[in-house]
Amino acid sequence: MVHTLLRSLQSWLPRGIRPTPPIDDRLWLRTVAALPFLTALSSTEQGQLRTLCGHFLQEKEFHGAHGLKITDAMALDIAAQACLPLLQIGLPSGESVRDPLQVLDWYSDFVGIVVQPGAAVAQREVTDGMGVVHRYSEVLAGEAMDRGPVMLSWQEVARAAELAPAGKNVVIHEFVHKLDMHGIQRGDSPDGAPPLPVRFLRRPSTAAAREHWRSVMQASYSQFREAVAMAERFGGEAPWLDDYAATHPAEFFAVTSEAYFVSRERFAQEFPDLLPLYDGFFRAARSERTGSAGPLPLPP
Repeated sequence: MVHTLLRSLQSWLPRGIRPTPPIDDRLWLRTVAALPFLTALSSTEQGQLRTLCGHFLQEKEFHGAHGLKITDAMALDIAAQACLPLLQIGLPSGESVRDPLQVLDWYSDFVGIVVQPGAAVAQREVTDGMGVVHRYSEVLAGEAMDRGPVMLSWQEVARAAELAPAGKNVVIHEFVHKLDMHGIQRGDSPDGAPPLPVRFLRRPSTAAAREHWRSVMQASYSQFREAVAMAERFGGEAPWLDDYAATHPAEFFAVTSEAYFVSRERFAQEFPDLLPLYDGFFRAARSERTGSAGPLPLPP
């Protein structure tokens, strides 16, 4: 009880002055060893990720649905994958990072993470242009809600290593949606255009940076949709990534971001135009240090 109360009080302290929450050494090593895209990180990056995970776990609350018991290993597994996109990113404001822990501000709009044993079934309702209401069920491996919790299927999370060669990762997918949701108005939907760093890819203004982002993303999205259509209608070769990416620009951003982090070399082959774009966003801090506006080296 005392430990829980102390942990709760410390979570309210500014990150810069509260103690870094400890993570068991053996548990951390098992987590990294189980996921090849974490093993590929440098020792410095693994150390940074470990620190982020400690604070992430202190700030978030995990809830197991349908009787699922969340173990420390499960929570750390999710935390490590959720924090991976934050390792070299800038701040939601677009400013440079002064304190590495500031990047957790990207996830400041929620506390709860709900973990389902398997896929969840959501009841949807949409109204078409004629005013007719359509109700249907949708099977979900995960869902991120604006200013609300993140839901994940543990069955899918547990397959992260297995699915990495296919460019799939449900945790990264849903937490990238959270990045995309920053700055949108309540009731609006993310559109695959998150807040960008100041001087993004050396563009002269915020407007120019956003125009460049949208232009490159739209071209790649259109090409992907065409490839999906050719595969479905004419028996063409199916795209490498899940065709769910063709349903909306926000889903295209989330699906391609999965691949960027878990299968970077294949991503670079499939989406060469997106590589410098994602390097400029997800590796803004590294780009500032190197002074490079082009694609960063593939390994790690």
